[in-house]
Amino acid sequence: MSTTTNQDHDGADFTTGEGLRALLNRLYEAGKGAWASDPAARELMAFAAEKYTPLARKHGLDPWEAASAAFDAMQYASTRRADDPWAMVTHGVRITCIFEERAQGLLCSVHQARRPHVSAFHDPERFGDRDNPLTDYHPAFHVTDPSSADAETGTSADAGDGGGSGGSDRACMSAESASEDAIGLLCLLGWAPETARASVEHVCGALMRAGTRQSAYEGLRRDRHARALLDLPRASWTVLLRALLGNPHPAYAATSAGKGVLLRLLIGETLPVLLRDDDLVLSLSLAAPRRRPAGG
Repeated sequence: MSTTTNQDHDGADFTTGEGLRALLNRLYEAGKGAWASDPAARELMAFAAEKYTPLARKHGLDPWEAASAAFDAMQYASTRRADDPWAMVTHGVRITCIFEERAQGLLCSVHQARRPHVSAFHDPERFGDRDNPLTDYHPAFHVTDPSSADAETGTSADAGDGGGSGGSDRACMSAESASEDAIGLLCLLGWAPETARASVEHVCGALMRAGTRQSAYEGLRRDRHARALLDLPRASWTVLLRALLGNPHPAYAATSAGKGVLLRLLIGETLPVLLRDDDLVLSLSLAAPRRRPAGG
């Protein structure tokens, strides 16, 4: 492939954010048929197919399915106006690939897979698909010792205290950094920045007062006043609490879902690591409250 194929006829390199913005604006202003007739548009889609091949392979898709998702993302005005148009396209492709994979696993359409009440189900699985018996892996047959779970929770709380007054400043800095990263995660997954910040700060405040994640979860789950104050639907509030504080069911205690985003950030996981958690990304993306029109 020639080294000049990554440039628009005006000389802008569409592999850069500003170059992509310039090309998308030109194609938008050219009107219908521009994408089909413009050589730079064809080169752009070939580049997108190559760029998103690893992401498509990760989700069991053809590279051109990812390119198709990239094409859809490039049509939005928000992509053209974004600080980094390629970041917007990449985010759109990743979300689409997740839903495509979920649709294939659930044996349903992509449109259905995007609905929370459908995507909540697990993929169909025969009893004979695993070598181990059902009782070895199904949560319904798990038996846990409540005392050990309480001890683990207490240990986590003690660790969060920084080991005494000498580590209090360091613990506060770590907690503040974790809350900011949690806010950033929600914003990347479609939550309005003001809603993300208010929600995370309210949950963190309740966590500090309660002392343990499980106590904070139970208190916030019943706190209708907080949900009304934050203007969050019940489904979004429930998903947010489970994502931030972890699933309180004992069967998930040692899993990423049981630890929650805040604890995972505190123990050293980073935003890129969390963004590779497909279940977390899918649930938070689906739960993002719809933004009301400016005039509404």
